[in-house]
Amino acid sequence: MSDAAQPSAAEVRAAAEAVKSALDRHLDAVERRSGEDDPAVYAAFNELAATAEAYDELLYDVYDEVTPFEIPGDDTLPAYAGPEEPSAVSVLIRRDYAVVEPPRLLAQAQRVADLDPDADPDTGAPGSTAGVVGSSVHAALGVLFGEYEPDEIASRHKEFGLEEGDSTLWVAAADHPAEPGDWLAAPFDQADPQRVICRFDVSAVFDEEADPDEDGLDDDTFDDEDGAVRGGSAPGH
Repeated sequence: MSDAAQPSAAEVRAAAEAVKSALDRHLDAVERRSGEDDPAVYAAFNELAATAEAYDELLYDVYDEVTPFEIPGDDTLPAYAGPEEPSAVSVLIRRDYAVVEPPRLLAQAQRVADLDPDADPDTGAPGSTAGVVGSSVHAALGVLFGEYEPDEIASRHKEFGLEEGDSTLWVAAADHPAEPGDWLAAPFDQADPQRVICRFDVSAVFDEEADPDEDGLDDDTFDDEDGAVRGGSAPGH
């Protein structure tokens, strides 16, 4: 049994009250909505989803019961709130991989290290990679991602013993081009979903949701060259 303090019945009651209040605020926001993409409705929806999920978890922990509600995942972007005519854009990319064949990964990294004219294969001295990449997945990943561009890693991932997971690409509006080195210390801190012009997602979940009996794809997906299904969305202006 976990040593963590278990939630109390009073916490369940407080969570239920929070859901009731969130329901009232959500209905009020809907009744007062100013348009299809009213940010107040969006915020109230997210608050209601969060409070309902918290209540559901506490109810299960304390009473071993669940609610009949299914909390939908938030896979949409908020209404666009950036400039109508952006003078600059930021492209944010995330790609996930699983290391499924460590020997292949180590062998490929070792080949790269062996071709490094500055490496010392005999001593593995500081600053040298050749002496360690053949036995360290951590070092091997550093060598491969330091040698190849991200797009080449993506296209050759099987060759490197990797398996693709989800990936996403956001194109976000910026007020002006950043100064050199300006955001390098914290490159993702300024990612604002309300400034995303468009996004493109790749996930196996799209394959699971696709109907094999239907010809073609939904309007918000398209096939890329290797057959992966990508989902795209562009917030309305």
